[in-house]
Amino acid sequence: MPLAQVAAFARTAAPLTVGAGLDQIVLLARLQEEEGRPPRDVALRFSARPGAGVRMEVTDRPTQPMRPLDDYTEKVLSSRARGTVYPYELAPLLAGPGGSFVEHDLDDDGRLVPVDRPPGRNKAGLVVGLVTTPTKRYPEGMTRVALFGDPTKALGTVAVPECDRVVAAIDLAEELGIPVEWFALSSGAKIAMDSGTENMDGVARGLRRLITFTQAGGEVNVVVAGINVGAQPYWNAEATMLMHTKGILVMTPDSAMVLTGKDALDFSGGVSAEDNFGIGGYDRVMGPNGQAQYWAPDLTAACEVLFQHYEHAYRAPGERWARPAETTDPRDRDVRTHPHDHPDSEFTTVGDIFSAEANPERKKAFDIRTVMRAVTDQDHPVLERWAGMAEADTAVVLDAYLGGHPVTVLGIESRPIPRRGAYPADGPDQWTAGTLFPRSSKKTARAINAASGNRPLVVLANLSGFDGSPESLRNWQLEFGAEIGRAIVNFDGPIVFCVVSRYHGGAYVVFSGVLNENMEVFAVEGSYASVLGGAPAAAVVFTREVDKRTGADPRVRELEAAIASADAVEQARLRAELATVRSSIRSEKLGEVAAEFEAVHDIERARRVGSVHAIIAAAELRPRLIAAVERGMERAATI
Repeated sequence: MPLAQVAAFARTAAPLTVGAGLDQIVLLARLQEEEGRPPRDVALRFSARPGAGVRMEVTDRPTQPMRPLDDYTEKVLSSRARGTVYPYELAPLLAGPGGSFVEHDLDDDGRLVPVDRPPGRNKAGLVVGLVTTPTKRYPEGMTRVALFGDPTKALGTVAVPECDRVVAAIDLAEELGIPVEWFALSSGAKIAMDSGTENMDGVARGLRRLITFTQAGGEVNVVVAGINVGAQPYWNAEATMLMHTKGILVMTPDSAMVLTGKDALDFSGGVSAEDNFGIGGYDRVMGPNGQAQYWAPDLTAACEVLFQHYEHAYRAPGERWARPAETTDPRDRDVRTHPHDHPDSEFTTVGDIFSAEANPERKKAFDIRTVMRAVTDQDHPVLERWAGMAEADTAVVLDAYLGGHPVTVLGIESRPIPRRGAYPADGPDQWTAGTLFPRSSKKTARAINAASGNRPLVVLANLSGFDGSPESLRNWQLEFGAEIGRAIVNFDGPIVFCVVSRYHGGAYVVFSGVLNENMEVFAVEGSYASVLGGAPAAAVVFTREVDKRTGADPRVRELEAAIASADAVEQARLRAELATVRSSIRSEKLGEVAAEFEAVHDIERARRVGSVHAIIAAAELRPRLIAAVERGMERAATI
């Protein structure tokens, strides 16, 4: 049979072996490698690796008896039996081809130093080391401090020895100017007859060090490598979930973060779920609430996500920015020819969005991700952050390249998105295009803070303001909107803000160019920018003018005169006719006043008063953004 068909055997056999404690299934076979040559005896070895799935390896047939397991292999198999990965098995995957992992441990002074010992001789439930991975952009290697929870040490329980190593690892990362990556596995603080509150004090020391490190701009990236209970989820939160943090958190289907495990919750009478994944897994909890930023199908894929993040965010010690990459995408490429294909939009190219004929008032729906992808380098993949965050649909965050420079691109969705599930009667029934809702405001502020001091920020804006419904105000709209303004003020590096359609309302304030000296504001020709859109301004601000024009219209005057001279029966009919005519004419006058307002408060006026620095043609969008990013990087380097 063809070798490729052996995969069918793996798919059939694997479910039958779950929980059986098997290390391998070995098929003894003969392999015909080339036509005309005799087959050779081989062994097909199938093994299930936690976090990686079933793998097959072709080897020579075994000719020696099985040897007794050594201590290291016993620990590896014990970890696999629990559905976890032994740290020393994961380290080579992180190092990559040509890379290295150097284990560290505490010396007599409590500092981390390299240790030369066989793998698996760690005394604490936390393995620490320096991992270095060479890449094309970093041939000397991307160096990080790596932490691994050890499942063979009471499933990574946390006591004073583990906490001391956390603090020392962060100290080392700060000293070297490199990030920390943490494969978090822990069943919580140690509970034993011979230790107690000192373990909680140790957890608090680790918490304090995480806070001071991240507030100073340090980066901690967390991959949840299994169950995380109690202390570990709080460490994860301090490292990656707060507004100021830069690191990412990746989860897999086999991972969960819970404050109290299901069994303990049930015993104490608390509210639990059917399992720990229902309490703190990605699908139902951590992904929708935005605390987990990425999902990966297994640990191998989680490592790939981590490396994709480093492709955009890793800074070598002493360097101001993440290094640029080679790109073959022309700087002066015209984005208008980029295809636009979305069922919610009638546009066929990006150019239609900016067309005076196809979209004269810039009010038609379009897909912002298509515009973001049209602008960024086509020969580099993008990485979307917080893609699974519920009710944050109107903010889109991409890590991408622009002219070879790693950047964070922030876009505001420009098409209405239906809400899923139940929602309050005093809340919107859809996520309106160009509008920031509480969760999307929170996502926006977190994205800005994450890029600060590391890479430029590019904002492609179609903003009509913040949603002001009771539901949004109940859900901290004011607070999260204010966080955007604070993030812009505190941003360390260049910001390029480009109005691609409309720009109104309170969102204007929190993205204003006066908030940050290293911010350039552009607008594509034909865009609109004002305190309020023309239609709302006419309906709310200029109501008297609209009523005055409506009352002065000859059609209204004629009917009013007819009513004055008619008998009682005729007056009733004419009044009904007048109400209909007045309503129709008032709509006309609303349109007139709105058009006059937008004619005055056009994008050219915004440029004259300094709110917009330049108005650019759609054909120049990509080259002008690249040039602005490079100018901003030069300015920031001199500060």
